[in-house]
Amino acid sequence: QVQLVESGGGLVQPGGSLRLSCAASGSIFSINAMGWYRQAPGKQRELVATITSGGSTNYADSVKGRFTISTDNAEETVYLQMNSLKPEDTAVYYCNAAIYLASGSTVDYWGQGTQVTVSS
Repeated sequence: QVQLVESGGGLVQPGGSLRLSCAASGSIFSINAMGWYRQAPGKQRELVATITSGGSTNYADSVKGRFTISTDNAEETVYLQMNSLKPEDTAVYYCNAAIYLASGSTVDYWGQGTQVTVSS
């Protein structure tokens, strides 16, 4: 079994910063990619940023230049540094990981979500 545990959400004023973390644990053979998605009330879940095991990153246009995705040396924790936050960044942020299991299959896992609220 694999678990993704997120932390770091909260309430911040416009222009402020937050750093989200997501730690993967369990029966992990390797991680192909990790990423962050978000879902605002009444909207579909959307991609925020992804990072592959090789370090390639991809960002939504709406967060380019403001958000940075990274992983730790063991690459089992992914971070999302969010700067210059805007009210439209308010959403539940979900961690995602494409994990290669010892069984030979690759499975997508999701965290439980962490609320980010940008408001004055």
